[in-house]
Amino acid sequence: MKGVSSQGELFTLIWERPDPHRLRVYDVIRLNGRLGRIIRVNDCAAVVLMHRPARQFVTRFDKPVRFAQPPHTFRISPYSEVEILNRPVNGRKPRKRT
Repeated sequence: MKGVSSQGELFTLIWERPDPHRLRVYDVIRLNGRLGRIIRVNDCAAVVLMHRPARQFVTRFDKPVRFAQPPHTFRISPYSEVEILNRPVNGRKPRKRT
């Protein structure tokens, strides 16, 4: 047995369950009555993308103008106590509609 070391390698697969209280990417949350989507999560922050309402006003020449502002991104704690809307309840998968 040439080329084989006398000590075998120790290899284990460690599977960690995701923390159910931690925010995850693509979670939809409700914060201050508005909906937001988590777009990135790391150890210290979760980045939230929240759309702003469209602005409407009338110009000096009585023309109504409406335009949508770009979405707002901000950071919150990945363990924030916010309502997560798209997670299954009690680990159950949502039913498929037929």
